Amino acid sequence: MTTTISKIRIEILVDAPLVRRVTELAESAGVTGYTLMPTIAGSGSGGRWRDDQVSGAQAKLVFVTITGPRRAEALIEALKPVLDSHGLMLTKSAVEVVRGDRF
Repeated sequence: MTTTISKIRIEILVDAPLVRRVTELAESAGVTGYTLMPTIAGSGSGGRWRDDQVSGAQAKLVFVTITGPRRAEALIEALKPVLDSHGLMLTKSAVEVVRGDRF
């Protein structure tokens, strides 16, 4: 049987212009490994949106990281000031990873 280790996965839906701030806050919280994924469209409390791919005005990305509980909480604390003011959507979930030394 393969051994797994418990970690925390954080996903943040963020407007493209705010990505740099989110990554800086992540790094200040000790989170140095992450992935940014482009999005195409969505719908939420603010209505429907779509990345027009011309101006990038409505472009959004998903920031994903897997880290330990202490760093996950530090990241959430660091993001508190911008969660509401910038309408970020943040999810936190428990995950099991193989090769846990990489996280």
